[in-house]
Amino acid sequence: MLASYLPIAILLILATGVAILVMVLGHSFGPRRPTNRKAMPYESGMIPIGTANPRVNIRFYLIAVLFILFDIEVIFFLPWAVVFRQLGLFGLIEMFLFIAILLVGFVYVWKKGALEWV
Repeated sequence: MLASYLPIAILLILATGVAILVMVLGHSFGPRRPTNRKAMPYESGMIPIGTANPRVNIRFYLIAVLFILFDIEVIFFLPWAVVFRQLGLFGLIEMFLFIAILLVGFVYVWKKGALEWV
């Protein structure tokens, strides 16, 4: 049974080996001439002002996580739509329950103020 996974293991080992080889060769033979100009962050040709990594409000990360969460949950609609006729009334009720749970989560996030940009 494990013999069927052998090609995948070989591919994984070869890909890892090639990646490590390329990194070692690039580091070993690549030119190293650091200058102040090369160390500066590129900002569309303008001289950068301030730090390169400013502090970002946590709301941006929260909105990103919520978007990914709701986006992944919406992905479940496609398989349901494909087999909708085979599921019948049971599948319809299950989807209404799923949407209700999504809606409860969305209302909770909305009431907590996570969607406010001010």
